[in-house]
Amino acid sequence: MAMNVCALVGSLRKASYNRYLAHACQELAPSGMTIALFDRLRDLPHYDGDLDTATPPEPVADLRATIAAADALLIVTPEYNFSMPGVLKNAIDWASRPSGKSCLNKKPAAILGATPGLMGTVRGQLALRQSLLFTETYVLMKPEVLVTKAAEKFDADGKLTDEPTRAVVRQLLAALGPWAERFA
Repeated sequence: MAMNVCALVGSLRKASYNRYLAHACQELAPSGMTIALFDRLRDLPHYDGDLDTATPPEPVADLRATIAAADALLIVTPEYNFSMPGVLKNAIDWASRPSGKSCLNKKPAAILGATPGLMGTVRGQLALRQSLLFTETYVLMKPEVLVTKAAEKFDADGKLTDEPTRAVVRQLLAALGPWAERFA
């Protein structure tokens, strides 16, 4: 079965380890799975209920349509101040509307993240999972992909070179397929 996955990267930096990790996911995706990065988070205005009308801002409409059309969602997030980045929370706030009928409702998803530190984005991922409870997004529980000491696992060109990390990313993506099929 062909599976289309929308990937959101919670870092805007071009040379972000999380962006590199998203590219590794594209490379390591199992046969039949296509992962497309939604690369317009910086274009989203701050969430504002006054702008959330039947005709929302174009980047918001694009985000909602892209997530709705995907079979699953892949969120690659850094950790900022023990939580997810504001740009990612903003995207979730926009995508979560209208409440109860949003493109995130009942959407299968997987989360992973990378950091130069030792915690592997564990708190950021936990905060993200908490936000996704409200939207009833079905987040895959395991395997957890918490990439620590990222500087040692990516080469100068941003390629994920650490074989144990590549293996766990493959496991996550292999699990996402059957997970998404459960909710199709």
